[in-house]
Amino acid sequence: MTRTELIVADHVLVNDDAGTVLSPGAVEVADGRIVSVARPAARPAGPGVTDLGASVVMPGLVNAHAHTPMSLMRGTAEGHSLLTMEGFLTVLRSREEHLTPDMVPASVAVSCGDMIRHGTTAFADQYFYADEIAPTVERSGLRARIAWGIVELGDDAARARELDAAARFAESLPADGRVSAWVGPHAYFVDNTPEAMAAELALARRLDAGLHVHFSTSGEEDAWCLEHYGRPALEVLRDLGMLDVPTILAHCTTLPADQLPLLAGTRAVMAVIPSVAMMSGVPAAPVREALDHGVAVALGSDNVCNNTNTDLFEEMRVLGKLAAFTSRVPNQVTPREILRIATVGGHRALAGGPDDGRLVAGAVADLIAVPLAEVARGPVGAQSLEAALVYGTSGASVTHAMADGNWLMTDRAVHTLDLAAAARRQQDDYDILSSRMTGRRTRETTP
Repeated sequence: MTRTELIVADHVLVNDDAGTVLSPGAVEVADGRIVSVARPAARPAGPGVTDLGASVVMPGLVNAHAHTPMSLMRGTAEGHSLLTMEGFLTVLRSREEHLTPDMVPASVAVSCGDMIRHGTTAFADQYFYADEIAPTVERSGLRARIAWGIVELGDDAARARELDAAARFAESLPADGRVSAWVGPHAYFVDNTPEAMAAELALARRLDAGLHVHFSTSGEEDAWCLEHYGRPALEVLRDLGMLDVPTILAHCTTLPADQLPLLAGTRAVMAVIPSVAMMSGVPAAPVREALDHGVAVALGSDNVCNNTNTDLFEEMRVLGKLAAFTSRVPNQVTPREILRIATVGGHRALAGGPDDGRLVAGAVADLIAVPLAEVARGPVGAQSLEAALVYGTSGASVTHAMADGNWLMTDRAVHTLDLAAAARRQQDDYDILSSRMTGRRTRETTP
């Protein structure tokens, strides 16, 4: 039986090209989809109506690059850049070699809770133990594309093992479900060889899935491809067909602007993480140039070791400020463009429908609400609502979150996960992880 709900608020941000705001507005939802969006002649009331009052209802944000299990190691990367081999080995590998599958679910729950509480309703994940990630994500109610992370370093046995694990995981989830599986090469040409890439592409095509990969974080890909192929990495990827399936290219901080035309018209999306660029001391991704060349751009948080949180409102704000600072051009990327990157661009990254990320009929029913009292906005007419949401709003202000037509959070209470229990278990997991690391060091240093 179809259940229809009407969501009413003082303002509904449609997120279309015209910047339409309905004041008041009503969003009709049924079977996980938006049925209609309109400005009602009279304020609706009664059964089936959720009136959010003096709030802004807007599309939920999309985190296009995350590593949910890594909240277990939150804060451990201070003073290091995980975009360097030193940081990767010192901070991550030293801990991950002691990580076991049973430590994954609690940290995934903590991460999913963080995203829900800060206005994210869909995300793309990439990590190993993906089969331990998916069940918790299913319970959370979030929309997700979960990629099994693959590192093979030219080892034939490792390649076969990881590809088999990725295939088995992908086949365990429906290809068109709210939570589905992708393939996650960690980094092309860096720790995934061309032989592995060809196999990963074949697997993605067979499964009707996408690829989620770190790209252009340090220029290593270009250096390797120039040495072995005599041309930059994007040209090689294009010629190998790697951009013909949905692909998330995470970071793109050292991607030369003159190569961006190679991405235009492909199925690849740049997932930028401006806070990580700043904290890691690397260049800002060329967002303005990408948009001007018709390249799809999305927004991510990366992991909370490399970043401080999963608040995409903060990430939007940093994107706009960093773009202006590095270009010395005020408002180089406009608030409307930034909102679209965090919504429409994110759904594009997850291979969603053409209208997903907007509040229009036929789009997925993923939306959030922010109280007007917590939006730092100038006088109406002086500052647009879009600018106020990007530069004057925190994800901590989100009161309600819906994904796939289901309320995940109302009045700031997350309903789908026991976050207190998850936090307690995560602390136990970290204590065990730390003891394993200490035990190994002790054994290694004892004569």
